[in-house]
Amino acid sequence: MKLTLIDISIIVSYLITMLMLGWFLRKKARVNKESYLMGGKKLPWYMLGMSDASDMFDISGTMWMVALCFVYGIKSIWIPWLWPVFNQVFNMMYLSKWLRRSNANTGAEWLATRFGLKGAGVKGSHAIVVAFALIGCLGFLAYGFIGLGKFIEIFVPWELVQDYIPFDIAPQYVAHFYGIIFTLFAMFYSILGGMHSIVLGDLIKYAIMTIGCIAIAAIAMIHLRGNTLNVPAGWSDPFFGWNLNMDWSGIVNEANEKIKEDGYGLFGLLFMMMLFKGVFAAAAGPAPNYDMQKILSTKSPKEASKMTGFVSIILLPVRYAMVIGLTVLGLLYYNQLNLSNGNGGVDFERILPGAINSFLPVGILGLVLTGLLGAFMGTFSGTLNAAQAYIVNDIYLKYVNKDASNKKIIRMNYLVGVLVVALGVILGFFAKDVNSILQWIVSGLYGGYIASNVLKWYWWRFNANGFYIGMLTGVTGALVFSRLFTGIEFLYYFPVLFLLSVAGSLIGTFTAPPTEAETLKKFYRTVRPWGFWKPVHELVVKEEPGFEPNRRFKLDMFNVVLGIIAQLCMTVLPMYVVLSMHLPLLITILILTLIILILKKTWWDKLED
Repeated sequence: MKLTLIDISIIVSYLITMLMLGWFLRKKARVNKESYLMGGKKLPWYMLGMSDASDMFDISGTMWMVALCFVYGIKSIWIPWLWPVFNQVFNMMYLSKWLRRSNANTGAEWLATRFGLKGAGVKGSHAIVVAFALIGCLGFLAYGFIGLGKFIEIFVPWELVQDYIPFDIAPQYVAHFYGIIFTLFAMFYSILGGMHSIVLGDLIKYAIMTIGCIAIAAIAMIHLRGNTLNVPAGWSDPFFGWNLNMDWSGIVNEANEKIKEDGYGLFGLLFMMMLFKGVFAAAAGPAPNYDMQKILSTKSPKEASKMTGFVSIILLPVRYAMVIGLTVLGLLYYNQLNLSNGNGGVDFERILPGAINSFLPVGILGLVLTGLLGAFMGTFSGTLNAAQAYIVNDIYLKYVNKDASNKKIIRMNYLVGVLVVALGVILGFFAKDVNSILQWIVSGLYGGYIASNVLKWYWWRFNANGFYIGMLTGVTGALVFSRLFTGIEFLYYFPVLFLLSVAGSLIGTFTAPPTEAETLKKFYRTVRPWGFWKPVHELVVKEEPGFEPNRRFKLDMFNVVLGIIAQLCMTVLPMYVVLSMHLPLLITILILTLIILILKKTWWDKLED
């Protein structure tokens, strides 16, 4: 199916709306730095939550999920634990409010509330967090830029538009051309309107995406009616044993090759390693990206908790309605889709664009493409906003011009935004070469991030020097490991990497004096963490005899377990609906209802600032 005038009109109308949004909100964003970067910390939690969920609904991630669902069936709900997706549950139950209580504007600024402004390792810890954030942001911008271009190229072949372009473009740069066009739209409204236009733009995109996802699920159910999916035994079962035991022989033989390449055959071992890494990664708190910026932008700690809880509720059912819908269409019409990777093999990630292009009617195709285009623009704008915050707040205002006027700060945000986008686009032009380098850096960054960022929350003696050495050791070790071990092998060696990072953190901590007592007391009073804080608690009690420690550890962990189960239920629920699996659907609804009733009493009613 080709794009019709109706589909094109929907896409163009959306792009014009985004431009108008940035233009009309520019004055509101210019009020001050906080208004530009964080919406003045006055935006409602549900708007920020919808914006955060919208930013997580990216094109490449959704293509990956559809490919996983096709091959692994309902068991694919576990594989995103590699990220891990349940970090949102940890944030929801306690980490978001701890983070928001700092009242900081970025993750690097937050470090001053924990470690102070003086002492060994303070500058190093600040520098490494800023570097971590910026490299991650640039990596995402580069991948998003070229990924979007390749996606658009499927639906808008170059031969349809080349006659209207007054210059020639080599075939290998067509995707880059498309990427630049849509990047300019995203850049315009996000730079002019700041967080205000980003959040409102995300709300519009989420509404469009929801309509598209529900339509895809409905279309899949119509096509499935009266048909049976030709899938191997165990495909529709979310539970698993030590081995995956899924054989596609005689059905789609190439799927067996993908399982082998992925290394997911020993599914029980994979699950244990994902859980081990995931719990520590989630307990470390949000990474310094758009997710953290949305948490810091909420009105209060209480609203920060509500915001992160809202993300899973509005993201997972909608996103997985699309995932299972496109998977069903891919299974029913596998032989009609062109999934060739150009080298004689099959690229299962082409199921998403292939199914969309083949089975969506006029109008719905335009809505879905607009939603996916908006997904790129939302993720792009959120990432750009985070990069601006770190450069302006943590470099320009800290080291270059501490007394900059509001006018200069806004101009600097504009300039930084343009420069960051330009650098992201340049990196995108070298995507083939940057691919291995950025994967190396990003896996190293996130692999080395965990130990130091766990200890900073729960142990009073951990200091800035320990944070810096721990991050440096972890990142260096992860970079080496990611070069030695590729794919899933890297996950299996994570315990060794984690121990190295812990060792670096401990060595750094005990080779420098503790953080100043006044800084620790203020942090403990303000953030009120649980963990190993007894010496600091005793100092605080001497000054405030009535001060009560945080005794919510067991309750928070109980809520985390319930939250993770609820998250899984919300993921699998639309899959059971589309597949018409009535008994599992009923059981899932009953479990979800029970958990909601419990969390109402153990979490919602006990929320505090």
